[in-house]
Amino acid sequence: MSGRRSPVGPADKHGQKPTITISFAGYNRAWATWIGHVLERRGQCVMYRRWEGPSEVPLTEQLRELKRASGRILIVVSEWYFQLGPRTYEEWNSALREVVAPDAERFAGVLVTSSPVPTATAVLAATDLTLPGAEEAERRVLDRLDLLGEPLVEASGSTRRAPLFPTATPEVWDPTVPDRNPRFTGREELMSDAYRLLREAQPGAGVVTFHGMPGVGKTQLAAEFVYRFRLEYDVVWWVRAEKRAGCRRALAELAPKLGLTTGAEYGERLRAVRASLRRGEPYAKWLLILDGADEPQEISDLVPTGTGHVLITSRNPQWREHGSQLLEVPVYDRTESVAFIRRRAPRLTRTEAAQLAEGLEDLPLALDQTAGWLGDSDLSVAHYIDLLEGSIERSEVRVSPDFPMSFQQSWSILLGKLRETAPDSVDLLRLCTFFAPGPIPVDLLRRTPDVHVPARIADLLHDARAWQDAVTQLRRYSVITEGLQAADPDENIASEEPFYLHRMVHQIVRQNMPDQDRQEFIDVVRQALVAANPGDPGDIRSWAVYAQLVPHLKYADVLGSEDRGVQNLILKSLRYMYLSGDHAAGIKLGERALEVWRATLGENNPRVWEVAHHLANLLRKVGEYQRSEAITRSAIEHLREAQGVESLAHLRAVNGLAADLRALARYEESRELCEWLVPTCRDALSANSRTTMRSENNLALSLRLLGRYEAARDQDRRTLEDRRRILGATSPETLSSQRSYSLDLRLLGEYKVAGSIQRENVREMRKAVGPDHEDTLLAEYYLALCQYRASGSSDERDRTWDLIVELRTRCERVLDLTHPHTLIVTSALSCLARRRGLVDEANAVSESVIARYEVMLSDGHPYIVGSRANHALVLYDAGEREQAHALTERALADMTTAVGDTHPWTLGCALNSSVMRKLVGDFEAATDLSKDTVSKATATLGSSHPLTLFARVALADDLRGLRSVQQAEKIEQEALSDLASAFGPQHLYTVRARRRERPVWDFEPLTT
Repeated sequence: MSGRRSPVGPADKHGQKPTITISFAGYNRAWATWIGHVLERRGQCVMYRRWEGPSEVPLTEQLRELKRASGRILIVVSEWYFQLGPRTYEEWNSALREVVAPDAERFAGVLVTSSPVPTATAVLAATDLTLPGAEEAERRVLDRLDLLGEPLVEASGSTRRAPLFPTATPEVWDPTVPDRNPRFTGREELMSDAYRLLREAQPGAGVVTFHGMPGVGKTQLAAEFVYRFRLEYDVVWWVRAEKRAGCRRALAELAPKLGLTTGAEYGERLRAVRASLRRGEPYAKWLLILDGADEPQEISDLVPTGTGHVLITSRNPQWREHGSQLLEVPVYDRTESVAFIRRRAPRLTRTEAAQLAEGLEDLPLALDQTAGWLGDSDLSVAHYIDLLEGSIERSEVRVSPDFPMSFQQSWSILLGKLRETAPDSVDLLRLCTFFAPGPIPVDLLRRTPDVHVPARIADLLHDARAWQDAVTQLRRYSVITEGLQAADPDENIASEEPFYLHRMVHQIVRQNMPDQDRQEFIDVVRQALVAANPGDPGDIRSWAVYAQLVPHLKYADVLGSEDRGVQNLILKSLRYMYLSGDHAAGIKLGERALEVWRATLGENNPRVWEVAHHLANLLRKVGEYQRSEAITRSAIEHLREAQGVESLAHLRAVNGLAADLRALARYEESRELCEWLVPTCRDALSANSRTTMRSENNLALSLRLLGRYEAARDQDRRTLEDRRRILGATSPETLSSQRSYSLDLRLLGEYKVAGSIQRENVREMRKAVGPDHEDTLLAEYYLALCQYRASGSSDERDRTWDLIVELRTRCERVLDLTHPHTLIVTSALSCLARRRGLVDEANAVSESVIARYEVMLSDGHPYIVGSRANHALVLYDAGEREQAHALTERALADMTTAVGDTHPWTLGCALNSSVMRKLVGDFEAATDLSKDTVSKATATLGSSHPLTLFARVALADDLRGLRSVQQAEKIEQEALSDLASAFGPQHLYTVRARRRERPVWDFEPLTT
């Protein structure tokens, strides 16, 4: 064995000890400590490196960082080492072969598990320590590191005792210590902090309390602490300390284990145990765990002092007042949650685990129960989250054997106690459950008017002493966290900082509430929400308030109220959700409101049609055009009869129908409606009305989709000027008009001017609605295309590519895979990938765009046709010439049917089709089509429009194919001259035309 591995070697001439770094998972700390002691006795300098394996850092990078350690590296091989992150064994095999194998002589391993480990750990040549006793295990460690011949070195003056062999147990071990949880995850910092505080404590002061709300894993943390550090103690004793009587009994039962001679009476045994522990006789190293000690005033006098340590778990932070140091146990961080879930339910992917963790807010007990159940069922995480949004029935939660009682049971006990001792706290807690779980907007509660508020609740909300007493009780048991600052009870004030109520606590309290209390509390919360309604969702300054209110509407069951103030809040919130981009949640609220109000208010109530208007707008935003059209047409028929054609409600509905028609590619119908709307709105509402300006904006949209870019530009410019004058330059509606105006300019080929305007638009849009709002994402996309079209170098186009890639990711994250904006950006990504030569990527992305449009839109829609035209170019680059030719011809025919033969989209399809005809050898057909395209493009767009110039370059190429060289030269030179004048001699359009690269056209879907 020694002949195969390089020896560590003797100390150098300066007396420096050779170094060995031990890398281990925290779970195997006992092994690392014991091995380190063995090596130090042979004169080695030992460094300890706990392996953490964060998932955000590439595994190869972490291993390379480990290689920077001094001397040789000894890895304690167990399944725990390779599961952190968590990582798959395939990832580990790859990383070990890449990083460790080339430098194998620096690495060694010891195997401390019988469970499977990655096959590539063979490079560590790990010696097996799982079965032999301490002597043989020591021999194997020394042999593996070529130290068998090294003499023992006894450290002089050291009082530290040798650690026990890891499979040993302390002299006195409580059999009721919970079994070690093989799925224990994370908590390394808490574990280290507790160990440090206990080690550094003065004799008699070694008491640490893990405190936190039920379900965060305090008991599991204490149990893992015991297993990791048990070998440093002679005595480990576990006490269930919920009640004083049980605590006394458990402590007294330690007496015979300590060899104490006492009588049978518990009091006598207890006194003897406390005296023995205080003196440290017969054992000086002891660890006592008081689990569930939520009443320090009842049992603090039972806590032993002396030479050992006490570890307490409790909901109550008041242990600080009884001489304990406090460590708060929070919920898992997301990385810990994902790692835990994937051990508990291996069938779940990392993404599903993250979704589940988010749904359960990273609460360890809830994660354990739920992941255990999901791991054994075929229920999807998405379905479970839907159930969670309603309520988790007891039958749907499996109690984990790793915990002593279910989450629901623990809360039932606590609530029963609070009802007896602090009824105001229960009232406050119940009141909070009619807000959404999480941060509770205390400021709304404290400002609730006293009108129709029951006297006891009014006293609680507005009496500072009563309020603070209630809050203190809830904090005492960690029912709420991160709560209020203490208020002066002599002043009628209190902090308005929100406190936090966990989702699972929220559900249990709400589910177990008497009906009478439920109605009283829900009315109070509804009044609080109505009082906070800022009024105008069109004013962006109100969005922060609406963002605070909207999450609570569901929990306050606002749809069940007949109060007009509550109903007005719902309507204003729907408009806010439309404007702010919270469309999915808005649709859920709108659908439910429409259903409930039709049943309670009647089909023809004006509020029913108002909520229908908001719902249609929201559906349209996410691409559900058929549903939106059906709702809108129904509203128009009713409103025309009930309120008249010039009523605001009717005009808004017609505006909505025009938008539906645009989305359904019925562009002429939409234009006709808009041209009727604009003068009608001016007469009925005034020229300065928001609805009038909206109809003008929508007329420009219809014109643009018809390919009438100049007319759209002129209309957008007028609307922009009006909105700037009336609404201000930074209003979201003004910025929307500015973005549209920039788009018109880009579609007309004025790339630099468009880019200049759009750069300002992006800057202001970020400030106005935030970087992740759908309108900001669209603005950034428009700017990226302006820069791409105007760019004169490959470097600038590379930067645009990076922007589009990032934008697609953000759109998919913030909006959805099928959101219209996401599809627009994804379509551009496919075209750019093709132009960069990334054919496989372009093909995959292009196919996904077509598939999504085919689901969303009817066959023959120009967006489906245009996407197929783009895909044909990808197929050609992939070598599928015949298929590309056929698809291009089909696209030309279908686009002609959809929008006419002079529309720019049809002309673009014709440009591409002429390319394919020439490539398959049909020169005459290519030339005829190019001539027709030049003629129509010149008439529709003008002779200097980019598409017209492309068609002229293509025509010159086709004429050369027919050997009409002189005519081809003339057309080509004129086109080159016009390209240089329009874009510059070094612009890529000009350069490529000069190189006689045949131009093609990319279809770009537009907003509707």
